[in-house]
Amino acid sequence: MRLSIVTLAWGLLSLVAARRSAQHVGKKLPEVKRNIASRAPRVAAQPEKRAVHSFLTNSTKKYAVNGSAIPEVDFDIGESYAGLIPISNATNASELYFWFFPSTNPAASNEILIWLNGGPGCSSLEGLLQENGPFLWQYGTFKPVPNQWAWTNLTNVVWVEQPVGTGFSQGTPTATSEADVASQFLGFFKNFVDTFALQGYTVYIAGESYAGYYVPYIADAMFNANDTDYYNISSILIYDPSLSYDVVQEYIPVTAFVDFWGPMLDLNASFLEQLHNKSDACGYTAFLDEYLAFPPKGPLPTPPNVDLSDESCYTFDDVFNAVSLVNPCFDIYDISTTCPLLWDVLGFPGSFDYVPDGAFIYFNRTDVQKAINAPVQEWAECTNNDVFVNGTDNSLPSTLSVLPGVIERADRVIIGHGLADMILIWNGTLLATQNMTFNGGQGFSVPPSDWAEFYVPYHTEYENQLGTLAGAGVMGQYHTERGLTLVTVDLSGHMVPQYAPSAAYRQLEFLLGRIPSLGTVGPFTTLPDDSY
Repeated sequence: MRLSIVTLAWGLLSLVAARRSAQHVGKKLPEVKRNIASRAPRVAAQPEKRAVHSFLTNSTKKYAVNGSAIPEVDFDIGESYAGLIPISNATNASELYFWFFPSTNPAASNEILIWLNGGPGCSSLEGLLQENGPFLWQYGTFKPVPNQWAWTNLTNVVWVEQPVGTGFSQGTPTATSEADVASQFLGFFKNFVDTFALQGYTVYIAGESYAGYYVPYIADAMFNANDTDYYNISSILIYDPSLSYDVVQEYIPVTAFVDFWGPMLDLNASFLEQLHNKSDACGYTAFLDEYLAFPPKGPLPTPPNVDLSDESCYTFDDVFNAVSLVNPCFDIYDISTTCPLLWDVLGFPGSFDYVPDGAFIYFNRTDVQKAINAPVQEWAECTNNDVFVNGTDNSLPSTLSVLPGVIERADRVIIGHGLADMILIWNGTLLATQNMTFNGGQGFSVPPSDWAEFYVPYHTEYENQLGTLAGAGVMGQYHTERGLTLVTVDLSGHMVPQYAPSAAYRQLEFLLGRIPSLGTVGPFTTLPDDSY
């Protein structure tokens, strides 16, 4: 076993955070630098608060959730509403499941954010429970805790399980394309707006992974509807998104990814030589070198092995298999993960389907389903059933279709990416966006080496919030050009709000127009007295 000085230093810092003795390694710990306070946390500084149950009406009372009666949660999660709402234009009796949390932030009085997870067919309740909801139950942790980085501190948020066939949503999937998905979502959202009297509210949409399809196509449909009573769309945010062909986002960039993260992946020299030779022979190296240029040299040609028909060029699979031999607990969503394999209350920690004996899947419990007005049925984080007819989404990736037009009509479009994500690789996202033409130009003119620093405010941590610690300072780089912002988070995996919640919170502040840029040096807008 090799233990570098850097590794030891990180280990000591983790011991500091946990307030453990370092005697077992014969070390005296450095003084704690984190600003920790013992008083009750201030989640949001608000001179006025909306009346309790401000959305409780005759139309909404059947959806009301008792915030003090959520199983396993020993605190009140606040006002919320959940249940099934029909899709008004569906060809069959289809309904989408939602969980809506109003915000008490006065700045959110006339706006709402929609959160969508990916898959296709993965539940947005994953985002609620483990990323940006009011309470969190992360894998490997003892019980749910309040989330000081809840997006509801900033705005009203609704998490929606879609398309039909996902999670608790009901009906037979009929979608064959993203146009179908978007049409059905708008049919649901119109009924949602009517139910909660949200006419004219400014709409923001955010999501991750396969939501790189969902979010731009839904935003495009909302713009095209030209109906600001129901679809007053402003801006979108997508994390580690599916934007292009798999060969572009996985196979072409994987060799450079391995080179960048070499010590973390710990692959031997003979494998690395073989990998480079294969990448060269398959044309991947030359394509990346030639076309990942700033500014771009012109529209990208068809990538090599675009249909992945040549199995001898499966570099991505080679890397995944090799790393998994070295690290049997390797998590393709966050490459820093090592053994032991931790239990996840959603049943899917990282790359694994793992529910140990005696454990449970939280949203599969009958008492949980009843508490949140869900149908009593089998629930899975990601469905085994096809949410598209015959399992095929016939749509083009969003960078090759609707996303350029969305950028041109939106107030802001943000693409965030965790650098420790291997399921969708950062250089692949760059390739995809460099091929887009929007607002009179193609791609970005400035290379990432010249981008500005993405700054996350330093902040006070509280002793009763040590389960939601989050970083601060310079956490990545960003650049904005012609309405599009790209931002990296250096130490995050695929799910940025989960792995780097303070970074995602800051990005949401930018999305909502609460700060002028991601380089703003100043406090969080909801914590003006506690930031420094």
